[in-house]
Amino acid sequence: MKKVFILDTNVLLSNPLSIFKFDDNDVVIPISVIEEIDTFKKDQSDIGRNAREVSRILDRLRMKGTLSSGIKLFDNREDSGQLYVYLGHNMDILPELLASSTDNHILAIGLTLQKQFGDTRKVLIITKDTNLRIKSDAFGLAAEDFAADKVDISHLYMGFVTVTVPPDVINDFYTNREIRLPDQKLYPNQFVIFEDQNDKSSVVFGIYDANEDVIKMIEPRNEGVWGIYSRNMEQAMALECLLNDRIRLVTISGEAGTGKTLMAIAAGLVKTTDEDQYQKLLVSRPIFPLGRDIGYLPGDIDEKLNPWMQPIYDNLDLLLGGSPGSRQKRFNKSYQELINQGMLAVEPLTYIRGRSLPAQYFIVDESQNLTPHEIKTILTRAGEGTKIVLTGDPYQIDNPYLDSQTNGLTYVIERFRKEEIAAHVTLQKGERSELASKAAKLL
Repeated sequence: MKKVFILDTNVLLSNPLSIFKFDDNDVVIPISVIEEIDTFKKDQSDIGRNAREVSRILDRLRMKGTLSSGIKLFDNREDSGQLYVYLGHNMDILPELLASSTDNHILAIGLTLQKQFGDTRKVLIITKDTNLRIKSDAFGLAAEDFAADKVDISHLYMGFVTVTVPPDVINDFYTNREIRLPDQKLYPNQFVIFEDQNDKSSVVFGIYDANEDVIKMIEPRNEGVWGIYSRNMEQAMALECLLNDRIRLVTISGEAGTGKTLMAIAAGLVKTTDEDQYQKLLVSRPIFPLGRDIGYLPGDIDEKLNPWMQPIYDNLDLLLGGSPGSRQKRFNKSYQELINQGMLAVEPLTYIRGRSLPAQYFIVDESQNLTPHEIKTILTRAGEGTKIVLTGDPYQIDNPYLDSQTNGLTYVIERFRKEEIAAHVTLQKGERSELASKAAKLL
């Protein structure tokens, strides 16, 4: 039995291709949704670009017939679903007052179609608006969130797995520095923690090499990374990924205070200034939302950006500073020297579209506030020899259009876990301070 899906504005603005994500079922777009999309078309943000793309898609489909009468979504499918732009006629179910807003207009259309089809077709409203889903349920209408781009956060890829083994397996691992686990399904660059079944406190870990199908032991790092030492096993794994030039995309997730940004910048400084593997260390973070202008504020661009970039400056301060009494003075000098030499840049993501970034160590902080489309825009900027590091906390999102399951960071983690050029690590233990760790857990 075919279903009828009524799409809300927020679904189309989050993914213009959502029109084609419902297999051979029918898709209905209310005329009020078209009008609402029209109000966003001049916006310079990602929402505006999506609004314009929706308009272009509907205009192309319009050439094949009349939208009000239904147009086949897939020409190569005999039983293809139809797309309808519903004008909202014959709606006598709700009072006129209730149909005054876009949400209520969608509800009225849903109830009208439900009455029209009866038990022959199931009618569902697809929306990211929680309140609309609640109201739909109150009127006896089925409503769901758009799930095509969602990731099950409860089963999000951690980047490592713990395996309990006999003591002789651990001894062999120490002796040969590598081992095979034919019965264990592993992803490229996934870390494996071996736990002694007789002594739970005895653990050792390695990284899975998909090309050779072996788990290789991680050699301990006796020297710090720009003065930074790993304080737990997950941080040691993250540093291994950050310093491995073979891995071109690193994603690091974790709550506040786990060391995501600090370790990424420290590794970038080592690779850029000490080892000369990259031409420049580029550190950036979104000025929410991505694409919005800096604003008509007094001062030059550096003064405008300073409040947004301050968290990055704080980490550079810690890495480049000296003693507490003289830290700020020495930090400013070192920071400016690296900028003058073209080895360090701290920039917003606002104007990244259209750029090409070759041979750079590119860190994107707070990437959980980016949409999957924005993340794609960033990753496709990578030129030859560039490494990209995405850091963020999927549970700490400021973007009202995203949540822990639909943000760009979790999307990339899920999509790239099978790729040999990518690696991910989830940091679980806060190391900023005891107070910060308690606050992250209790508040």
